[in-house]
Parts: sequence; C-alpha cells; structure tokens
Amino acid sequence: MKVDLISLYEKLYKNFGPQHWWPGESAFEVMVGAILTQNTNWQNVEKAINNLKKRKLLSFKKMHSLPEGRLAVLIRPAGYYNIKAKRLKNFLRYLAKNYSGDLAKMRQKDWNILRQELLSVNGIGPETADSILLYGLHKPVFVIDAYTKRILSRHKFINRRADYYQTQDLFMQNLKKDVKLFNEYHALLVKLAKDFCWKSKPRCQVCPANS
Repeated sequence: MKVDLISLYEKLYKNFGPQHWWPGESAFEVMVGAILTQNTNWQNVEKAINNLKKRKLLSFKKMHSLPEGRLAVLIRPAGYYNIKAKRLKNFLRYLAKNYSGDLAKMRQKDWNILRQELLSVNGIGPETADSILLYGLHKPVFVIDAYTKRILSRHKFINRRADYYQTQDLFMQNLKKDVKLFNEYHALLVKLAKDFCWKSKPRCQVCPANS
C-alpha cells in the first residue's frame, strides 16, 4: 500500500507540478478560509476574504470585536453567510479563551490535542479542523475531502463506504508524517479530481493516475 501511494503521488507531481496550496497571506487567513470554504468553491471564498481585507478587518482582534451581523454581510459571497458568521465567531471565541488570539502559542501544542479542541468548536468538523492544522499550523495531519475519497475508491485504495477516519488512516499509517508531503499530496488530489476524476463522466482514458 505504501508503494502504491507513493507511486500515485509521483505520477501526479510529475504531471501537475507543485500546487502552492493553501493560498493565504497568513496563518489566520488560512484558518478563516478553511471555515468559509465549507459547501462552496474557492472563488467565492476569495471574494469574502477580499471584502475583509479591503476594510482591513482580516485580523483576530478586529474580527473578534466585529458584530456577528456585520461579519455576515461581509462574508456573504461565501454563501450560508449567517451560519458561517456564527461559526467564525465560535472559532474566534475559542482562540480568545484558549490562546488570547496568539497563533504562535497555539502552534506549540501537540496536534492531537489541538484537533480535539477544534472539533469541540461548534461548526468545525474533521475536514475543517484538519485544514486548520495542516495549512494554518503546519501540523502533520492529512486532510480528507470528497475529492480524495472519490479518487481512492475508484482506484481501489478504499471501499467507497469508508468514512473520514478510515480514509485518513490510509495516509497517516503508510506515509512519512511530513507536512510538506501531506500538503502537496492533498493539493494534487484536488487538482486530479477537478481536471479528470469528475463525479460523473470521469476522464479515465486520459487520467495521469492511470499512466
């Protein structure tokens, strides 16, 4: 299994090259983006983040003090803006209570502990928590999404009914726990899914994973 996973990674990297993911100018921006990207595409998230940037509000202190209703208006392009504003506020309150908004202090803690903390925040599930850990805090945890599960099930790495943790264990147990590798591998799988491994009518004949 380890050899097969490495082989898949090498094929994708050879075909697509480095993906430079996750886009964001700061760890805090990445964390905000991880929450905003729930149930929407990245283009919409960028619009919402740009709204915050234009008004110079993309910081812990300013967003923490911003009224929830005002925040909802600003992140409207990301969709489900009232729900996401509430989730962002929940996350900001967690940062304030546990770390006084200091991400450097947060980064010092073991990722397993941080993961449990994040999952206790209302509105943050496994994929969002792991995105915050990997992309925002540079912790060695593999992020699983619908794209990853689709690719792995079609290539017989997992059963199509495998849950989040079963799929994640495949990477965590068979690959070196390396932040850079996990970052690039997940980004490459997203690229493969968007360009070839479509939900319907996948381009299997020309898929680089089959080369």
